[in-house]
Amino acid sequence: MGSLKDGLWEVRSSLPRQRIARLILCFHDQMLVVMHGFIKKTQKTPADDLTLAKRRMKEVTK
Repeated sequence: MGSLKDGLWEVRSSLPRQRIARLILCFHDQMLVVMHGFIKKTQKTPADDLTLAKRRMKEVTK
């Protein structure tokens, strides 16, 4: 698990054909909450996916 800062974390899993599965999550009220999951082919997390996860985290942690 790696930190994405601002309270978000990610878990990575390698898949066949050089693809990567990612889950972006946060901790809230002693629970682990998945904000977004996706499959990609590059190391960098796309900005749109990170923005979506941040928006969802704000909704959950209100």
